[in-house]
Amino acid sequence: MGKKVKWSWTSALVGAASATAAAAIIMGKPRDPTFHLISISLTSLKLKLPLLDADFILTVHVTNPNIAPIHYASTEMSILYAGSHLGSARIDAGSQAARSCRLLHLPARLSGLELAHHAARFIADVGKREMVLDAAVDIEGDAKIIWWNHKFRVHVDSHVVVDPVFLDVIDQENKSEMELFLS
Repeated sequence: MGKKVKWSWTSALVGAASATAAAAIIMGKPRDPTFHLISISLTSLKLKLPLLDADFILTVHVTNPNIAPIHYASTEMSILYAGSHLGSARIDAGSQAARSCRLLHLPARLSGLELAHHAARFIADVGKREMVLDAAVDIEGDAKIIWWNHKFRVHVDSHVVVDPVFLDVIDQENKSEMELFLS
């Protein structure tokens, strides 16, 4: 038959520890969060003669795919139209659990004055019922892993096509990139 193999508890423990460490490294590798604009709701119009500013609520679905909960500081998202700053949306400070999804409701204001600078293009977009907006934001915070707080920064660029009449989201492309600071 064959040789009898001697069992070694030391080898078994070293193998189990190696497998656990490899799984922790693979599962613990930081991944970029995802962002998806769900809806745009008009909340009010503010008359600033001769122009009109518009307030909206942007509903954004955010996913934290990481094994650590995060806490982030408040920030402002810039909203651009035809390369010009059209308005901004406020992101309040908050937190999100590990491996979770949540909806954020972001108050936004768009400037009628800035839109007036692109009136011909805006009227054409209303006629086509497609308006292209870009947005950018940097979100900073920390992720707590056991007893260490690791600082991070996420940069998000969004390219969104909306129906300017009914405010429907037609298409979007969102890119996020995370930097993790180990100090």
